[in-house]
Amino acid sequence: MNRFIPTPAARWAQRFCPASAYALAAFVFAADAASKYGFHENTAHGWSWPVTSFFNLVHARNPGAAFSFLAGAGGWQRLFLTGLALLVSAGLVWVLRKPLPMPERLAYSLILGGALGNGVDRGMRGYVVDFLDFHWRGWHWPAFNAADIALFCGVGLLLVHTLVLARSPETSQP
Repeated sequence: MNRFIPTPAARWAQRFCPASAYALAAFVFAADAASKYGFHENTAHGWSWPVTSFFNLVHARNPGAAFSFLAGAGGWQRLFLTGLALLVSAGLVWVLRKPLPMPERLAYSLILGGALGNGVDRGMRGYVVDFLDFHWRGWHWPAFNAADIALFCGVGLLLVHTLVLARSPETSQP
């Protein structure tokens, strides 16, 4: 039987330890909080600064979820989305304590940092501060922030790991 035997470096990479995972989540949270604070305190709501022909820095507020989903729901969404972010974060803290392959641990760390960043922002302000605006020919992607980038990267990495890497013969284990 031909079994894949990981090298010592691969075994180390697969054991991205819980302390490292929590440190990465804390870094994502801190970077997100600092960037949102900077835009919230130093620019007016609606402020925009064109950086390139396809990218602006802006000061936008999103009281809803992704793509402003539930933005006009009347206020109940603030408590619901804040609670959901904290519940997901608590679950991820628990999951990160277990032995996990490195891609999963990295993905969960990014998701944890992003969920905490947006959850705390929404809980404290009632909305999430967004400041990155990409556009093309008059079409604007919804503005987003550092927490959204971490969430997107974490979910993407988790999908790639689950759908591609975990099923490849080199990484599967009997």
